[in-house]
Amino acid sequence: MMKRLKKVAFLLGLLTVTQIGFAQSAKDLKINEVLLNNKTSYIDNFGYRSAWIEIFNTAYNKVNIAGCYLTDDLNNPKKYRIPKSDPNTVIHTRSFTIFFADDRTTHGTFHLNFVLDSNSRFIALFDVNGRTLIDSMSLPHQNADISFGRIEDGGETVGFLKKTTPMATNYTDEVISAGARFAASDPEGFGMTITAMSVVFFALILLYVVFKHVGKRHIRAQKGKNDSGVVGAEQTKEMSGEEIAAISLALHLYETEQHDQESTILTINRVAKAYSPWSSKLYGLTQNPQKQNRKSQFNR
Repeated sequence: MMKRLKKVAFLLGLLTVTQIGFAQSAKDLKINEVLLNNKTSYIDNFGYRSAWIEIFNTAYNKVNIAGCYLTDDLNNPKKYRIPKSDPNTVIHTRSFTIFFADDRTTHGTFHLNFVLDSNSRFIALFDVNGRTLIDSMSLPHQNADISFGRIEDGGETVGFLKKTTPMATNYTDEVISAGARFAASDPEGFGMTITAMSVVFFALILLYVVFKHVGKRHIRAQKGKNDSGVVGAEQTKEMSGEEIAAISLALHLYETEQHDQESTILTINRVAKAYSPWSSKLYGLTQNPQKQNRKSQFNR
């Protein structure tokens, strides 16, 4: 039991460490959208319009981008180091963050120390070691307020986007849910009925198999217990002669001791002779001889 608990604790610890490692990994980050010529689009906190870069977290856990590097020159991968002192560098699950390429680092963490414009052709994100390339994007010439990026967030296909979507999903077309697509393909509901019945029957079959398997295991376990009891009985019958003699002697001594104890019990009954006044010696005495003589003389 203790070994199993140790194994479970080890697996839970390993899972926790793995999740922490994933939570701190920047490999899930993607350069999602870039706007070079910003005329009427996104405005920063200081009221300026400048080129911006959108980073997307493709993972289902938080990622801290602090310590990573952004650059527009492969020969200088450590051009802008993202500070670690800002808690806003944590990008939540499937969320976005924006960096402004305006060369105004005094405006905060998310303002780069270089400028992007219509003539810029490259942007890259490097890991905290300054050598590992996380993601990069080659940039074509852009007209005003036409952004370039991934057609679907974090996807492989890139191109000019229909709308600029800073801090929002790039795919702006209507999304048809799976339920709506299924309803369109099965307007009468026959497919849904068959699917539901299939699920129910499958669940019943699964329960039958499980209970059958559990029942067989229980029967085998019970049979094993009975067999072990028979073996124990056989082992008891095969006792050695010395063991039998010792048991017999112990029983004999026990019986003898009981008999001796019983023989020492004395029963004393009180015997009393019945008393009768007629049997008293007082009435067996003869009369006084003097009185008898006087009576005889009077009769004369």
